[in-house]
Amino acid sequence: MNVKRIVITGGPGTGKSSIISELTNRNYNCFEEISRQVTLKARDNGVDQLFLDKPLLFSELLLEARLQQFNDASKEKAPIIFYDRGLPDVLAYMDYAKKDYPMHFKSICKSHRYDGIFILPPWKEIYVSDNERYENFEQAQQIHKQLTKTYKHLNYTLITVPFGNVKERTDFILKQIEH
Repeated sequence: MNVKRIVITGGPGTGKSSIISELTNRNYNCFEEISRQVTLKARDNGVDQLFLDKPLLFSELLLEARLQQFNDASKEKAPIIFYDRGLPDVLAYMDYAKKDYPMHFKSICKSHRYDGIFILPPWKEIYVSDNERYENFEQAQQIHKQLTKTYKHLNYTLITVPFGNVKERTDFILKQIEH
């Protein structure tokens, strides 16, 4: 069975994880965001913000973990798999930070395709910084622009998820997939 791969993306603090949690509660198969796990593991090893200190290493770890998620989805029996961020997010963040990365980063993104991309726009009313999220709201807006540019450059059509409560946003995504 071919699994339908759907990415929920957007800048930091836009509500992605809340939607993934809601989809999980509705019994959809979801892969959670793994950047916090990478950040916390680095912190345990004495590196406060791995992306800021060693952006290429951080991005390599993320790309590897997201590629593993992509490959793991092939083993799932569910018809739809949701991802909290996709492989192209790695490129977008590196481009946002104006950091170089190896060509195989782009090759992986081009050869591992998703079936749908939903992007959540910056939303000042819900934006919160925390210990793992170092960006301010203005930076979140710039990251959103870079994510949009990166996904479009990879020939994806992005569907913008309107503001609303978690249930409304999740319902919007599910309704779009049904069409």
